[in-house]
Amino acid sequence: MARYDFDMITIGAGSGGVASSRRAGSYGARVAIIEESRIGGTCVLRGCVPKKLLVYGAQFSDAFADAAGFGWHVPPATFDWPTLIAAKNKELDRLEQIYVNMLRNSGVEIIEGRGVLVDPHTIEVGGRRYTAENILVATGGHPTVPNIPGIEHVISSNEALDLPTLPRKIVIVGGGYIAVEFAGIFRGFGSDVVEIIRREELLNGFDDDLRVALAQEMRGRGIEIHARTQVARIEKAPREGYSVFTTIGQEISADLVMYATGRAPNTKGLGLDAVGVKTNERG
Repeated sequence: MARYDFDMITIGAGSGGVASSRRAGSYGARVAIIEESRIGGTCVLRGCVPKKLLVYGAQFSDAFADAAGFGWHVPPATFDWPTLIAAKNKELDRLEQIYVNMLRNSGVEIIEGRGVLVDPHTIEVGGRRYTAENILVATGGHPTVPNIPGIEHVISSNEALDLPTLPRKIVIVGGGYIAVEFAGIFRGFGSDVVEIIRREELLNGFDDDLRVALAQEMRGRGIEIHARTQVARIEKAPREGYSVFTTIGQEISADLVMYATGRAPNTKGLGLDAVGVKTNERG
């Protein structure tokens, strides 16, 4: 009789968890994977893939504008945001099912629910306990936001990928690649975009020439970049939208405020203390 229920249990069915579980299963190990949401994780469902679909959709505005110079007679183009989001969701559903099939074909058991570590060989999911010789933590991360007045009004990249309507104007806080990408996406679809960054230039740590050229290109496309400032507070407007107040005395009105200022690991409530794993202030 086996000493444990499984040879390996993975907590988290993102790219890392799925790949590791499939590989172990292909070697004949008894493997289970635990996921409280959907199979695929950040990259497939809330990051790389849906973002690239939106980037691809946004670039058509440039193509339509350039077409006349190459002999094309294009009628005034119209855009429907809900149609794009529905198409994006259909593709994500397809990819998720591929991930599910790959796991099952590798002999991996999928357990739905939130896994909590009980001891070095035991995980509890919805009141039921599972044991394994090896436990792999692959829980990924989530967007973080600062603790400032009005932060409850903001969205993150997660919500930005599933908005019911396209904002007429959006304030994006952050100077990293996620913020820059979404600034380009929303501007490509016709939204007015204001990007607030605390440094002098975008993309800290990247090549300086690239950073300067990118900022020039973004401004040329109509994206406002407010550098060397931060958000002090956010207030809900009397009728609709929000007012963003900066540390240098600006007030910026917008339909939506999006934060893209970093990510943190999904370790809260995981039970790491039960197995002797210490975490720092960043999780």
